[in-house]
Amino acid sequence: MAKAVTILLAEDEPALGLIIKESLETRNFKVLLCDNGDKAFETYKNSNPELLVLDVMMPKKDGFTLAKDIRVLDDTIPIIFLTAKSQTQDVVEGFTIGGNDYLKKPFSMEELIVRINNLLNRTKVQKASDFLQIGDFQFNFPKQTLQYKTDKLQQLTHREAHLLFHLIKNKNQVLDRSLILKKLWGNDDFFSARSMDVFITKLRKKLSADENLQIINVRGYGYKLIC
Repeated sequence: MAKAVTILLAEDEPALGLIIKESLETRNFKVLLCDNGDKAFETYKNSNPELLVLDVMMPKKDGFTLAKDIRVLDDTIPIIFLTAKSQTQDVVEGFTIGGNDYLKKPFSMEELIVRINNLLNRTKVQKASDFLQIGDFQFNFPKQTLQYKTDKLQQLTHREAHLLFHLIKNKNQVLDRSLILKKLWGNDDFFSARSMDVFITKLRKKLSADENLQIINVRGYGYKLIC
């Protein structure tokens, strides 16, 4: 029997939360149910869920804020928002902050399950291409490793890996300094900017084995990975 996929469900309506949890568990999902955003964030950090189902309107920390906090730590985990809101701007905000899907209440359990399976299948396809080739380096973003040809693997820190991922995705283009600071550090103040400079220096050193790779500073704008 296949291993159960772990889903973190954040829903503050007890009856609805229990219905969703029990319905998903009958489909061989493991469900971690939380009734507020703070508890959901702690559960996320202390467990290893493969997908998030987040109610937008929750006490202590709403679903949008929770998703923003999680996206700082994880760019790839699929997120489905549940909401009674129907305004277009709310839908736009959900996708803008990193949501992958959006389900308006009331909804059928079958529809939720179909959407969950679609996102999980999409994630499996993405994992098949976890290795990113950059020059003579292979970068495994989920495992946060970097390898030059057949040399020993270099282990990257969480922030180094995320910064390198964004540089690679925007290779030969300017990576906007302010945007990446807000995404990875939460703000673009002076101290965060100096911290990012330190991480850029560390990445330059780790990539120095390949002379064809350079991370240059584009003054006033950001950084560019040239390859």
